[in-house]
Amino acid sequence: MLEQNKNKKMKTLKINKLILLLIGLVVFNSCVEDDDFNTPNTSVVEPVLDGSEITIASIAGRLAQEQDNGGTLDYTDEDSVITFDFSATNEYMVGYVISSDEGGNYFEEIILQDKAENPTIGIKVLIDVNPLFIRYEVGRKVFIKLNGLAVGITNGVLTVGALNGNEVDKIPSASENEFILRSAAIATMVPMPLAFADFSDDKTNLLVELQDVQFNRNQATGDNPFSYASEGSDEFDGERTLESCTAASSVIFSTSTFADFKSLTLPSGRGNMTAILTKDFFGETFNIVVNSPEDINFDNAERCDPDFLECTGASGGGAAIYEENFEGFAGYAAEGWTNVNVSGGGTDWIIGNFSGSSYAQISGFNSGDDEINVWLVTPTINMDSSTGEELSFDVQSNFDNGTILSVYVSSDFTGDPATATWQILDASIPTGPSGGFGSFEGVGPINISCIDGDVNFAFFYEGSDPSATTRYHIDNIEVTGN
Repeated sequence: MLEQNKNKKMKTLKINKLILLLIGLVVFNSCVEDDDFNTPNTSVVEPVLDGSEITIASIAGRLAQEQDNGGTLDYTDEDSVITFDFSATNEYMVGYVISSDEGGNYFEEIILQDKAENPTIGIKVLIDVNPLFIRYEVGRKVFIKLNGLAVGITNGVLTVGALNGNEVDKIPSASENEFILRSAAIATMVPMPLAFADFSDDKTNLLVELQDVQFNRNQATGDNPFSYASEGSDEFDGERTLESCTAASSVIFSTSTFADFKSLTLPSGRGNMTAILTKDFFGETFNIVVNSPEDINFDNAERCDPDFLECTGASGGGAAIYEENFEGFAGYAAEGWTNVNVSGGGTDWIIGNFSGSSYAQISGFNSGDDEINVWLVTPTINMDSSTGEELSFDVQSNFDNGTILSVYVSSDFTGDPATATWQILDASIPTGPSGGFGSFEGVGPINISCIDGDVNFAFFYEGSDPSATTRYHIDNIEVTGN
């Protein structure tokens, strides 16, 4: 009897479990078929703003008033800051995302510009969140609630974030959703074509297209081309020289040493690039930064390097035909050199000195000259009594914002660089740090064995303030031959 009751209870329990299972399946199926539970809704709902929209330009105008600079925004003034009170009517700045931290080249910041096409101004948003690209993809329209935030100039560009003392700092991660609202709109961003000569402070934080450019031959070609940012000398950023093929100008191309693509080799060709115009850490030098190597389209294998003098004969060895280390130097004119600024500005070569060592020095920094063309020509050197000649010298590149030094030779120079015939030499000018002094590096030896007679060598500085003002020191110039 007990066994019979036990079997009956077990049978009833199994039936009850079966009924519960069937009920669960019915409920689950009805949930799946219900439109409200079909697929999790991940779309962005357009936010309802409890305040007014204002433009980035309007904010920049307020900061300019605070700077008391005659209504013009001073990008060197990092002391002036404007704040937006919590108690005031809410104001929302609107902009479109142009940066992406997916490749690791940006970190805890979003770059916005005012329009998807033909933008007029941009701003950097500091936020203590990483990664950001999942929610704030390129083209996403966003609203920044300004109440409780501050706006100022940091690292030479317009910036918004949390106030920390008298500085603009990162918005805390816990406050992200309070201050940054995503719109449902995602625009197709159209980069603005921009030539190096047109770089200006008010165009920083904008998505630009650089047309017909290439990396410097000493970095992108040869047996050991550079990576984006994994060379031994790369500390926080890898700085490479990007050159224009349509004008004699260059700019620093910067890549973070934390970028996923830092070890990739620089492309050796030429073409177009979509990038963001910004400044270096010190806010002094224009830099170009890409979101990804996919933004670089160098599909033309034919580079625009100059037609260098190519001497194919044997060279090397021998004694010095001419040498100059600038110690006890009496002055350029007194020593038979020609030092002339052919563009008429005030920049010229001087004799610098550090730790008892003298050298030739030039920089266009703070010159105020849009065009700087300065020749430093050696005394005449006779090459008839020697063979296998070579030229070598030392260069220190400092506060580098582009390679703007080149070396030439002429056999018909009579005192005026403008009337002489010059042949450019394949001199690999080293790249220095953008924010300080580099080290002296040897250049050459350069084979000049195919030159005869009386010749003059020239160091030509071609710059523009403030975009191309690299400071150069030249020392230990030597011509040798057998």
